[in-house]
Amino acid sequence: MKNILIIISFVLTLNAIEIKQLPLDFGETRVELTRQYIKNSYGLEVLDINIIPKIIVIHHTAMDDLKESYERFKPEILTSDRKYIKKAGNLNVSAQFLVDFDGTIYSTMPETYMARHVIGLNLSSIGIENIGGNKKPLTKAQLEANIKLVRYLKEKYKTIEYLIGHYEYTKFENHPLFLEKDKNYRTIKHDPDENFMESLRANFPDLKSF
Repeated sequence: MKNILIIISFVLTLNAIEIKQLPLDFGETRVELTRQYIKNSYGLEVLDINIIPKIIVIHHTAMDDLKESYERFKPEILTSDRKYIKKAGNLNVSAQFLVDFDGTIYSTMPETYMARHVIGLNLSSIGIENIGGNKKPLTKAQLEANIKLVRYLKEKYKTIEYLIGHYEYTKFENHPLFLEKDKNYRTIKHDPDENFMESLRANFPDLKSF
């Protein structure tokens, strides 16, 4: 019996993850803007903004500071300098998680609320934003944190089938999960670093990239 308890304790330690709270502004305005986004971009009328997670999308913020990155996502309404993506709606960009250079993981919103972080796939994906990727490259601590976070999400949501980098989202254009109605609404993405993505993906051979 003692040996069994030791094994159980070891397994729990392996799966341990610390997630700190750093909530974005997410009131009725953001909820309503999310519903409008779903209607305008996906042609769907929804009563709530809950998603069924099937994809994890990895990003980098291209801002080398946690506070700066957080302040970019915090307002409910998209800032005026994002003119190209503003044509798809006033909902501000966001992601469910931020990961700092030291590997600290922050939850910014409910995991199953829709975030605006990837064209076409928001209604089926959870976004993980890594601080950096501009002058400062992503770190080993961030990679380790992403591994823990993806493992946590994969265990929690058995519906998750895919793990992709933001730069790979256009591969899904003819996939049933890709919902964007405007064929001209696309952006070219390079995040995260491909080596970072492949190192992460090596830990999850059962999750598909497409």
